[in-house]
Amino acid sequence: MDDTYKTLQEPSTGQFKDRGSRFLAFAFPVESVDEIKNIQAGLRKEHHGARHHCYAYRIGQGKENFRVNDDGEPSNSAGKPILGQIDSFGLSNILIVVVRYFGGTLLGVGGLINAYRTATKEAILTGEIIERHFTSDIQVCFPYPALNEIMKQVKENKADIVRQDFQTECKMVIRVRSGSAGHLIGILNRTEGVQARID
Repeated sequence: MDDTYKTLQEPSTGQFKDRGSRFLAFAFPVESVDEIKNIQAGLRKEHHGARHHCYAYRIGQGKENFRVNDDGEPSNSAGKPILGQIDSFGLSNILIVVVRYFGGTLLGVGGLINAYRTATKEAILTGEIIERHFTSDIQVCFPYPALNEIMKQVKENKADIVRQDFQTECKMVIRVRSGSAGHLIGILNRTEGVQARID
C-alpha cells in the first residue's frame, strides 16, 4: 500500500456568507482522534455563540477511518459536503470544522450544501497542501549485544527512535515509513535474540 498522503502544512481558515448566515471553516492537519477532540473542544469554547459546529475528518491509511457530523443541520447537508471537499483534494490526516452563525433566514438543503462545501474549499485553498508519509511504530526487545545491529538498521532505514529503555532487557520503539515497516521487522527478527513487532 502506498504510504504517501497529502495534508495541510498548518491550520488554515475560510469563510462563506449567505443571507446573513456566516460559515467559518477551520482546517487542521491531525495525527490522532484525541487531537481532533481537543481541537473541537477549543473551537466550541471559542465559538460558543455559534448554532452549529459541523465537521468531517479523514485519518490514517486506507479509506475507512473517517467521520462526518451535521450537528443539527438537515441530514447530509453539512458533514458530507465537508468530507467531499477533503476527498476531492485527496487529503488525509485532516479535520475540518465549519462553524455556522445563523443569520435568521433558512437556506434550504441545497443552500446549506453549497455553503458548507464553499467554506471548506476556501479553507483548503488558503492552506498549503504538502506530501507526507504514514508511519508505523515498531517495538523491539533485544539483548544488549544486539544494540549495534539495531542502531545500524535504524540508520539504514531512516527510522526515528521514539523511546528507549535499557534495563535488564533492552526495549526500543522506532518509527519508520509504513511502507518500510514489514521489511525492517523481517531484518530485525532475523537478528539473534531480537523480537520486533508493530507497536
